[in-house]
Amino acid sequence: MTDGPAAGVPAGASSAGASGGLGAADGPALPMLLEAVLGLGSDRELRAMLQRLADTATTLTGARNSTLGLLDPEHGTIGERYVSGSGDTGDTGEPTPSTEVPIRVHGRVLGHLRLTGTNGGEPFTEADTAVLTALASLAGFAIASARLYAAARQRERWIEGAAAVTTALLAGGSPADALMTVAEQARTLADASAGVILQPDAAGGMRIVTASAPDDPAGIVGTVIEPGSPVLVQLLGGEPVFIEDSATDPRMTTHVRSRFGPSMMLPLRSGGRLIGTLALPRRRGDRPYTAVDRLLATQFASQAALALVLADAGHDRERLAVYEDRDRIARDLHDLVVQRLFATEMMLESTRRRWAAPETGELLGRAVDELDSTIQEVRTAIFALQQPPADAPATFRGRVLREAAGAAEVLGFRPSVRFVGAVDALVRAPVDQRLLDRLRGALAAAHRRAGVSAIEVEVDATAVAPDGRAAVRLRVTDDGRAEDGSRAPDVIWQAPL
Repeated sequence: MTDGPAAGVPAGASSAGASGGLGAADGPALPMLLEAVLGLGSDRELRAMLQRLADTATTLTGARNSTLGLLDPEHGTIGERYVSGSGDTGDTGEPTPSTEVPIRVHGRVLGHLRLTGTNGGEPFTEADTAVLTALASLAGFAIASARLYAAARQRERWIEGAAAVTTALLAGGSPADALMTVAEQARTLADASAGVILQPDAAGGMRIVTASAPDDPAGIVGTVIEPGSPVLVQLLGGEPVFIEDSATDPRMTTHVRSRFGPSMMLPLRSGGRLIGTLALPRRRGDRPYTAVDRLLATQFASQAALALVLADAGHDRERLAVYEDRDRIARDLHDLVVQRLFATEMMLESTRRRWAAPETGELLGRAVDELDSTIQEVRTAIFALQQPPADAPATFRGRVLREAAGAAEVLGFRPSVRFVGAVDALVRAPVDQRLLDRLRGALAAAHRRAGVSAIEVEVDATAVAPDGRAAVRLRVTDDGRAEDGSRAPDVIWQAPL
């Protein structure tokens, strides 16, 4: 519309056609908008700015409606709309005037700005189109600036988060704490409803071992992705998996999938080795992940995997140092203390046999027995020093096998172990610890005898106590000989369950 009055528009009308779309009254609007664009920082500020641009388009052109539509970068469809005006197009049976210009930045279309309907029903003029084009340019600049700022801030947060994870992992702590640190930090950075760590299991699948989901973590840990699943094939091949809706995607097979919508599943790989998978699902209906989200999360997963490997190596070094120290103590005890005690015992026994007085012989006999008991206890302590840290196996079966493996370091061979019944389910505290103490003592006693080359350990959780109650029985058999040359008796210990 021109600067002067337009034909068919009543004098005093507030349309741009009557007042001149860029007249003195509205002239400051564009500079004010430009100033606001330059100060854009947050996504909330961008939305407010785009709404103001739509409102200004209506005011400056006298249109009944203006619509600013933004294209979804992922799908190419209109994702957001900012509408201004009365909503009345003045339908009189005649064609409704409209005009639309694209919002472009560097040749890329980000959306459009559209005008619909005028107060007088006249077509929009070149002046209106010029105003619309100027506003579309401002919109493009605002969108590009805000997106650049948002991407920079998002990248900064992910970098800071990766650095925090690395620092926390290298500071020490248990492997379980390390996995939870990665899950929690990733969940926060990705604005996900859960942060989940999966690790390969013995059956060839992947099991959720850690879950950070403050709103509803129940039922997540322990969930298994079965072998052969399409998702698992991708993950084992080192490929990330991006899902728009977990509840409906046929690749998802777990029972918890119905809770979630958009999801990222990122392999945790370092040096060609798959440590596990980081999964970041959002609730159904939540906004999908963008290409930038996926890129930053993938980079975070790579950094986290390296940090986990370094942390695990640090734990291994610490454990190795402990083992070496234990081995040194065990060797010192065996080579110095036990040998001296044994020599002293032999001297006392020889003296007792030559001494005539009964009282003195009895006293020396008691001293020999005390030394014998002390030697037994020291040998038991040596076996205990050979064991891995207490937090290694979690099951009773694993703890029994650990005792046998530790004994192999001293015996020179590994005792055979046999289990009868559901020992993990039936043998519980305090019976489990008492049985382990008996086993440790029996293995130490077997080591003391000469000629022992085989030991058999049996833990039977189906035994029956003399009073008829269910019981667990430990039997330790070896091929050694007693001091009188006879076969060494079996060690049998039993306790009610």
